[in-house]
Order: sequence, then C-alpha cells, then structure tokens
Amino acid sequence: MTTNHDILAVARETILSESQAIAQLEGLLTEHFPKTVELIYNAKGRLVVTGIGKSAIIAQKIVATMNSTGTPSLFLHASEAIHGDLGMVQPGDVVICISKSGNSPEIKVLVPILKRFGNTLIAMTGNINSFLAKGADYILDTTVETEACPLNLAPTNSTTAQLVMGDALAVCLMELRGFKSEDFAKYHPGGALGKKLLLRVKDMLEDSHKPMVTPDASVKKVIFEISEKRLGVTAVIEDNKVIGIITDGDIRRMLNDTDTIAGLTAKDIMTKNPKMIKPSDMAMDALNIMEDFSITQLVVAEHNEYKGIIHLHDILKEGIV
Repeated sequence: MTTNHDILAVARETILSESQAIAQLEGLLTEHFPKTVELIYNAKGRLVVTGIGKSAIIAQKIVATMNSTGTPSLFLHASEAIHGDLGMVQPGDVVICISKSGNSPEIKVLVPILKRFGNTLIAMTGNINSFLAKGADYILDTTVETEACPLNLAPTNSTTAQLVMGDALAVCLMELRGFKSEDFAKYHPGGALGKKLLLRVKDMLEDSHKPMVTPDASVKKVIFEISEKRLGVTAVIEDNKVIGIITDGDIRRMLNDTDTIAGLTAKDIMTKNPKMIKPSDMAMDALNIMEDFSITQLVVAEHNEYKGIIHLHDILKEGIV
C-alpha cells in the first residue's frame, strides 16, 4: 500500500531530477545561442515556433512569453503546418522547431519545406544528430539524460528543458530591447497585473473623496466632514493648499486628552506635513507608502494644491493586491 511518505519521496525525486536536468542545460549552450538571439532580434519578420505533441504545448508557452515581452511571435502546430497552415510563415520569419527526438514523421516533412521557403530554421532538440538538427541553421541543445518518468517515457525533464531554453531566449531578447516595466504594461492592460502597472492615483480620485475644512473650522465641523465623506480623514486647507490633516484617530485622541472641545479649531488638532502623493504617481506607489508608514489614507496634491484623498480601500477594491 502506497503511503504519504512514498508519495512525497516520488515527488522529491521528480523535482530533483528536473532540477538536475536544468542545471546541466547551462553546459549545453554554444555559440549558436547568442546567434539565435541576434537573429530573432534583427529579424524583419516574426518568430514562428512549431512542434508536435508535448513540444507543441511548450511552443505555445514560448510564443506567449515572447509576445508579452516584445517579440512578435506565432505558434504553428507541426501537423497542421503540412495541411495548410504553412501559409502563416512569411519571408523574413525565423522558425524555431521544437522536438525531443528530432525525427518524428511530421518534422521530417516540415523541415525540407521550411528550407525551401528560405526561412532560417532553429532546432531546439534533445538529439543533435537528428534529422531536425542536421537540417537546421542553428541548434539549441536540450538533451536530457533521462526523463523523470519512472518508465523514462513521458516527457518531463525534456519538456522542462525546452521551456527553460525558451525563457532564456525571451529574457536575452528583453535585455537587448531594453524592455522596461512600462513596455510590459502595454501588453498586459487587463487584470491585477495591468492595474498594478498602469493605474495612476488620478484615475481613482472622485470629487466625493475630497473632504476638507478650513483651519478655523470647529471640531464639530471637522467631525461632521469626516463622517459625511466616509474616509476617516479630512484635509485642512488654506488658499487651496494643504496645511494639515485630521484623522478619526486624531479626534479620538483629542477627546481622551481634553474635557471640552469648546474653542478648539481644526488648526489646533491637525497633523502638519501629512504624507502626500501626486495625481500622476502610480496607485501602486500609494499603496507602498501606506504600507511603509502604516496608514490607510494619503493626501493627493500637486504643488501642494489639494486634489483629494486616496484610501487603502480604493486600492484594494481595484484588485491590485
């Protein structure tokens, strides 16, 4: 009977086997790798990545990574390629063909056709003596000694090696392009990642989120403004300039320290020099400031001119974190 201990042992063996396969991959790099990177970088066309079986799945992931990091790419299934989809391949395109054996029937049909097309062919293979390798212009060696599969049959170490080689290509191309977070944001406008990279403080401001009182406002007026705007805070404004801030915490502390509020004004209880952020700053920057100073609100101001309040709840509501 298989125990939890047995299952954990197999899991550890699998992870160790794959990690060792990846470690050995570094020693298989040759001058073909930088030439491949430069070729893709300087290509007038796109990068086309093709494969069959599990290698086709890895090819799709590599294409997704390339597209999201600035290298226009297409996935071409090797079996569909020889049944009409070769029309996707245009002059100037660079083709990476992924195959562990390099000798599958579809690959043997596809390689000569691609060569006749005149496209540069890069082989990503675990067999550098294969049909694919011999027909390619450049070879990316992803040889593994064994698969993690106990039968040494199911693609495991080999597909992980292909995936890592593709990631290495993508990262090198990012370096060549000087690819920055702003560029990454252009290709990821949706979801939490897109908001984290694109959403600015000004995009989250509303007129209703602009609590304010004058320096001579009574404490009663301050409490009313904080309660009405529901942000737990109000800015103290003089000539539309921020001179201080009062939080509901400040109100509670004041009530603990004094027996009467008669005669007290906003200026008497405000905190001077509050933490502020510009409307053009990233919402993620606002979140970082809040975390650094253990606060839940920030005054938004441009050249000390009051624009509003951004609250931690506004950021959390956007799903940024």
